[in-house]
Amino acid sequence: MVTDAFTATRGWVFDLDNTLYPPEARLFDQIERRMTRFVMDRLDVTHAEADRLRKKYWAEHGTTLAGLMDRHGVEPDSYLCEVHDIDFSVLSPAPELRARISALPGRRIVYTNGSAGYAERVLDALGLSRLFAAVYGVEHAGYRPKPERRAFEAVFARDGLDTASAAMFEDDPRNLAAPHAMGMRTIHVAPQPAPAPHIHHHTDDLAGFLARLG
Repeated sequence: MVTDAFTATRGWVFDLDNTLYPPEARLFDQIERRMTRFVMDRLDVTHAEADRLRKKYWAEHGTTLAGLMDRHGVEPDSYLCEVHDIDFSVLSPAPELRARISALPGRRIVYTNGSAGYAERVLDALGLSRLFAAVYGVEHAGYRPKPERRAFEAVFARDGLDTASAAMFEDDPRNLAAPHAMGMRTIHVAPQPAPAPHIHHHTDDLAGFLARLG
């Protein structure tokens, strides 16, 4: 049973985008457009080439930012500020999700490849502010992104997380491989499952999944 698998869990790590809110909100579409514009302006390339590089760097480096830093020496803070300057009104409060997360025993944190400031604004729009013990962004991992194991290690060491008694909720299957290897329970949150040996559970309804743990 799902409940049995989490009886010893006392650390709960949640990704942000398309995990704590559904992909139907299309919030990340806004970010992707701003990423493409940033690449166009910074590298002086066409829209089509910028979009290609955005996708290529995400696939090869974990995030577009990591590719821009590694390949072009881009300064991360200006990039994060620009691409996260978006409209949050597309998000709505999620009272049921708040209640389910609040009921989880132990420490609850958010860990995103975006910035912590951006994450705080998303949480506020969702009505999830002050629900988590800590919110970590890519800056807390030295700007190295998930799925790199050293990024997880940096954030979890900073938090003091005991991975042997923790669970990770994430929409990108790649980002569950390192947590699995570190001894965590892994939950893929997405409309469609992505069967893989490093994924323990799948759900397309985070609040509903958490309700089954109560």
